[in-house]
Amino acid sequence: MMLEPSPASRPAIGVSLAVFRKGLVLVATRMKPPFVGIYSLPGGHLEAGETLEEAALRELYEEVGVTARVIAFNQHVETVSWDSALQYSKYSRHFVIASFVGEWLSGEPRPGPEAGEVRWVAPQDLKHLPTTPGLIPVVEAASRIFARESLA
Repeated sequence: MMLEPSPASRPAIGVSLAVFRKGLVLVATRMKPPFVGIYSLPGGHLEAGETLEEAALRELYEEVGVTARVIAFNQHVETVSWDSALQYSKYSRHFVIASFVGEWLSGEPRPGPEAGEVRWVAPQDLKHLPTTPGLIPVVEAASRIFARESLA
């Protein structure tokens, strides 16, 4: 008899949005694990019944009070964490995050329960901040897409 995996044993789908305004990208420190206090893009979990783009825009507004328009898909980011405390190696967390590129429309960013310090940063200055793993290449790719799409 084959058992169906529990929902907790399946990868979670998330979204993030690199929002640009006057050449700067919006980042915020995380207030929830993992990576509490580390800068990342606004984002979160996909909810049942919404598209990835809808989720990215909802999470952006819920986390930092900003509205934007999605310009393009950037790339997916995948993270798998392993629980070494278990006798047999088992993953403890698996996220697949669809990362998008956006253009700021309105709202001044503000902190909240999920976003601590919020700021607009030049992409090349991210190297001076503590960032989540892989954030810098994601933002670099998003910046190239934004530059190309805004010239079109």
